Amino acid sequence: MSAQHVEDRGLLRFLTCGSVDDGKSTLIGRLLFDTKAILADTLTAIERTSSKRGMTAVDLSLLTDGLQAEREQGITIDVAYRYFSTGTRKYIIADAPGHEQYTRNMVTAASTANLSIILIDARKGVLTQTRRHSYLTKLVGIPHVVVAVNKMDLVDYDQATYDRIVADYKAFADQIGLTDVRFIPLSALNGDMIVDRGERLDWYDGPTLIDILENAPAAHTEQAESFRFPVQYVCRPQASDNPELHDYRGFMGRVESGEIKVGDSVTVLPNGLTTKVKDIQLYGESLPKAIHEQSVTLLLEDEIDISRGDMIVSSAEVPAQTKQVEAIVCWLSETPLSPARTYWLRHTTREVKAKVASITHRLDINTLDKEATSTLAMNDIARLHLKLAQPVFADNYTDSRATGAFILIDESTNNTVGAGMITGLNT
Repeated sequence: MSAQHVEDRGLLRFLTCGSVDDGKSTLIGRLLFDTKAILADTLTAIERTSSKRGMTAVDLSLLTDGLQAEREQGITIDVAYRYFSTGTRKYIIADAPGHEQYTRNMVTAASTANLSIILIDARKGVLTQTRRHSYLTKLVGIPHVVVAVNKMDLVDYDQATYDRIVADYKAFADQIGLTDVRFIPLSALNGDMIVDRGERLDWYDGPTLIDILENAPAAHTEQAESFRFPVQYVCRPQASDNPELHDYRGFMGRVESGEIKVGDSVTVLPNGLTTKVKDIQLYGESLPKAIHEQSVTLLLEDEIDISRGDMIVSSAEVPAQTKQVEAIVCWLSETPLSPARTYWLRHTTREVKAKVASITHRLDINTLDKEATSTLAMNDIARLHLKLAQPVFADNYTDSRATGAFILIDESTNNTVGAGMITGLNT
């Protein structure tokens, strides 16, 4: 009897965020527990820790709070990543901290997510940090949002409480332009509407959380994307004893978006020369094509001078080359931004020197008001105009999150001080 084919719905990266103590870590723990994704020794360890803390039930939040300080305080400080799979897809979960001072960690986690679960404590409703994380979700381009009204067990599973929170959040979502938003009541502690429906939310007839996750679109599948291949390394095995490899020149990197086939016409930036793809290799094997997020080696038909920081793109869809960038920047450093200083701007595999030409405005994340400013403090979000010493090959962030994003690096300390999303290109 032949084995039944199981549909592969691809990888889904999702983020959990919201305010302090709304149960993000417990939700992920419950999701891992109910999908049987916890190893027996891990479960035994958290049972022992829970018992030491005087708890009568297993504290599932311990599955994600990896730092000792997090476990001692019962809070999330750093972003915790967890991996699990069901029969149809694989997941990468990012558990973002709820405290305002760790907002920069949430921005980091959100940059690669395709779905955001925003938790709301049913007793407290929509809070300032709920609005902040919702705006950041919109800002970094996460296309799908699930608002999970948690701790329904603490309000006796009251539908009126849930309906009031849904109405409040919808009003805010309309204000900031969030469009694809779904709502679900649940209890992470008891497991209602996570994987199993439970018996206490019979007035809710929508899908469970795992149903929503299982059916969410995977990244790179919802719109046509241009081929972008930043070169990471040029492979020249000149010391090889194999004479066939003496003239080998392979360009190694990751397909950030789109796909490429053998025989396709490509353009190399910044020199603008055009050639065709002769071969695509992975672990020494030839492939007919390479798709998004696949790391491969490209061999080209013509000898072209290419080095790290260059980009290979589809000849039919060449990005802008620009030395001026309009961007929204999240400032991550405790040292304020100084317009007088020069920073390194890292865009894909390319690094160029950059200066802040002007700060258009700083955004008050609580009121959404635009404020004039001459500097930025940690966790500030602002629209900037940057001038670059050499060109970058970029897309608007709304078109490509990979080639529309960059980070700013302090020249003297080599610390990452800002994360940016390109909103305009001045060529």
